[in-house]
Amino acid sequence: MQPSRLALSVAVDQPGPKISRHIFGQFAEHLGTCVYDSIWVGEDSPIPHVRGIRRDVVEALREIRMPNIRWPGGCFADAYHWRNGIGPRAARPRLRNDTWGAIETNAFGTFEFLDFCAQANAEPVICGNVGTGTVQEMRDWVEYLNAPTGAGLADERAAHGHPAPFGVRYWGVGNESWGCGGLMRAEYYADEFRRYANALGNYEKSALFRIATGPGVDDYHWTEVIMRECSAPRFNPRVMDGLSLHYYMNGGIPPGRAQLKLLATDFTPDQWRAVMAHGWFIDELITKHTGIMDRHDPERRVKLIVDEWGSWYAPDPGPRTSLFFQQQTIRDALLSALTFDSFIRHAERVHMANAAQVANVLHSVLLTFGATTVRTPTWHAFHLYVPHQDAQRLPVSGEIPVLTHDGLPYPRLSVSASRADTGSVTVTLAHTDPTEPLELELALPGLPSTAKPHAHILTARALTDCNTPDAPNRVASQKWESFRYGSGKLTATLPPGSLAAVTFG
Repeated sequence: MQPSRLALSVAVDQPGPKISRHIFGQFAEHLGTCVYDSIWVGEDSPIPHVRGIRRDVVEALREIRMPNIRWPGGCFADAYHWRNGIGPRAARPRLRNDTWGAIETNAFGTFEFLDFCAQANAEPVICGNVGTGTVQEMRDWVEYLNAPTGAGLADERAAHGHPAPFGVRYWGVGNESWGCGGLMRAEYYADEFRRYANALGNYEKSALFRIATGPGVDDYHWTEVIMRECSAPRFNPRVMDGLSLHYYMNGGIPPGRAQLKLLATDFTPDQWRAVMAHGWFIDELITKHTGIMDRHDPERRVKLIVDEWGSWYAPDPGPRTSLFFQQQTIRDALLSALTFDSFIRHAERVHMANAAQVANVLHSVLLTFGATTVRTPTWHAFHLYVPHQDAQRLPVSGEIPVLTHDGLPYPRLSVSASRADTGSVTVTLAHTDPTEPLELELALPGLPSTAKPHAHILTARALTDCNTPDAPNRVASQKWESFRYGSGKLTATLPPGSLAAVTFG
């Protein structure tokens, strides 16, 4: 069958809003082996580490320029009491993690997390305990980390070995407060958020970025209430800086749809299409929630923070290595690209996002097998999108076919384009059709005649291929040269289910 044809144009000379690098963030919860055995191996481990933190994990995350990491949850955050994870490690209590049915050693606590962030060159995002905590407890955590020495909790921090303030800027006030974080009503949580957020870090309030718990998927009433009550209260109009949104592609969402028993590595082309369609539903959610935000905050000061997103499959047959462990295929790389492109489409409002989770749990960029760390196809998607970080979005024009599955639309080709401060232009091309190739003609009017294209492409011999310790690069991006370029126009044939990135510089 002859490939279909598509003509697009990128307006190189019409830069738009900045694409925040923070949309490419990660999330680490005390769940399964996401933290223990992947990030933290301990100071006595034979696995190469720096102060107990895995060296290979840090190096892989630095390669994708991970901008931030959210911790300690997730649902675990609303059962976590930060004092259990400070001070001498040998004196920390060993407790039961009732959230996920495991033992919590507290070996990985506040200092360890901030050391991990520093090693990975990422900004910390701390989610505070509202479900079982208190305002005083969260306020104390901020003081312990951010206050200058000379009194109180700052001196306790210094006694623990860190005199200088950490200056942690991003703070989530609870997690999924409509669900595992307290089963709260929007009206109740709005009052709680105002109370908590108003108390945080009074000595340097302007430095904090306070994130309110946002809606559960399509709960537009929640967004309406929180924006109405918290976006600009009379006596502290800047108490809220961000509103979160969580969305997982797991076959049971969008709401009201029948649960699909989607597996991570055993699927048909039709089940591939289900993931593309259910994944792209995030764009409808962002459009509708930001529409509500625009009514209450037309200047777009309050940012949307998609601090949990990713694929969530039914367990593959056979023994599971840990809770919520799942492999990744090229399908998840394309799901990542669709998600990134939605964030980029809404760059005026979307400031941060966190893929769930960084290693060994759900939509991971890394999988650890003993002393071996494997980069997943999703890691390669993050790597291809690095040039978009903090670049200016460029408009893309042309008629892109819209496909449908289960009554849900998604684009045949998803495209993002940006211009970096250096003047280089990057175009990412996510081809979502799993069976047919696509012939593309891409014009770039205004591109300097001296610009030369450099490209990489991510494909797989079989859609269900995944990376393992024995074959760590089975699905990995490769240098791409099978295109033609001249007179400001690129022509190429995109293979089925592929992701390409072309940088002109």
